[in-house]
Amino acid sequence: MDLISYAELAVLLVNSPDRLTGLEGLRALLQESGRSRQASRLTRADLDALRALREELVAVFEAAADGNEREVVARLNALLRRHPVHPQITEHDGEPWHLHLTEGGRFADQYVVGAVMGLATIVTDLGADRLGLCQSPPCRRAYLDTSSNRSRRYCSERCASRANVAAYRARKKVGQDSGGR
Repeated sequence: MDLISYAELAVLLVNSPDRLTGLEGLRALLQESGRSRQASRLTRADLDALRALREELVAVFEAAADGNEREVVARLNALLRRHPVHPQITEHDGEPWHLHLTEGGRFADQYVVGAVMGLATIVTDLGADRLGLCQSPPCRRAYLDTSSNRSRRYCSERCASRANVAAYRARKKVGQDSGGR
């Protein structure tokens, strides 16, 4: 079972507040992430539950960005208590038998369990510092640092490039200011 892909559900939700304004936006988000089957059965209750989950996940990523590992763990434990895991063996889409974290309940229940269990696995296997918020102001989008040397600081190459260009320009300006005096 690839729990990192489940953790990516959390990142997707945290980084998509604009998609949670209505069912159509959430359906489009799910379809774009390869979850068309789930998108077709969404309800208003699912949307409301995922909005609430998003706020809780934002707090998890903020605690991680602040280096507050105990708060990250406390928040994830609270979510795990509210949303217990019920593993199921399943097959679909021509895939062989494999495990899913939950098959029953409404879509939001499945999403919550996957996202929270994925984050919990990353925190316990790799550390809370592997959850991050982009350091390119004003971005603050969430990311998972799965690099071997814990070096990720940005949500995307675009933000990394923007930050590097800004740093270069700042160094160049300081050099010009000090050289002209």
